[in-house]
Amino acid sequence: MPDTDPLRTTQLDFGFEAGDPSVAPSVAPSVAPSAAPKRKPRRAAPVAAVPAPAVATAQAGDAEALARQLETHPDYRVLRRLQPRLQFAPATGAVRRVLLLDTETTGLDASRDKIIELALLRVEVDETSGLPSGTVQVYDGLEDPGMSISREIEQLTGITNAMVRGQRIDEARVAELLDGVDLVIAHNAAFDRPFVEARLPAFAQLPWACSFADIDWKSEGQSSAKLENLALSKGWFYDAHRAEMDCHALLAVLGQPLPQSQQSGLARLLAAARQDAFQLQATAAPFDAKDALKARGYRWNAEQRVWQTLLADEAALQGEC
Repeated sequence: MPDTDPLRTTQLDFGFEAGDPSVAPSVAPSVAPSAAPKRKPRRAAPVAAVPAPAVATAQAGDAEALARQLETHPDYRVLRRLQPRLQFAPATGAVRRVLLLDTETTGLDASRDKIIELALLRVEVDETSGLPSGTVQVYDGLEDPGMSISREIEQLTGITNAMVRGQRIDEARVAELLDGVDLVIAHNAAFDRPFVEARLPAFAQLPWACSFADIDWKSEGQSSAKLENLALSKGWFYDAHRAEMDCHALLAVLGQPLPQSQQSGLARLLAAARQDAFQLQATAAPFDAKDALKARGYRWNAEQRVWQTLLADEAALQGEC
């Protein structure tokens, strides 16, 4: 399928709606003079009204100015809709080329389920600063999986059977983006990688990094490694569970300094990719060992049905064994 245009999003027009500041006083039914004693009419209490110009200003004012004013107050925190960025400053030195990837699939089992959406962002990373540089190249394509998409997946992703009918990933465009890539990055590569390599074998020839597992987010002060939570910690929200938007969110998060080390997430992953790593599996681990394994950084591999962890070097491997 032809390459799609880069995702364009618009800032929500969130203004504070000015409610009516006054409530009309109730009026008692009139009483004939002969049926009730004469009473001195009561004067209604004056009601303060917001001047019309002030209301108009609140409705039509600059939303970003309102947000900046609100976030200066210690009791408030402002979240902004994540705006995909397709252009960065030029690199000052050597660059590494990375490909950020995300998929949407018919289910969780790579041996049975299929890709229904593949999104790729190709970007150069300045080796000196660890920051994205130059132009971001984008691909986002749907594919007919040859099987019905469940209602659960439709509700999760917004991708329907009608949307994918007859669609196919543009393999030529994907090959262009893969050419010369130094590293493929996915958030939870253990999930995406089997799907992608089964559909497009060229991915099996490239080094991969997992931004979920290869960065110790807990030691960086993050309570959760979920991409949505990492974005929220930076003050962004976005429409998750569509592949391209997830890629833009991942690029935004990895392009920021990590809270403790102050190294960018991209730089951390590129450095880790240069080193050997070891995957250790706790085979035949009893069910009641799961909490201890999770505490030591093991994750459950649903496909192989085993707890596993990734260790940075041989010393760490020997220590864990």
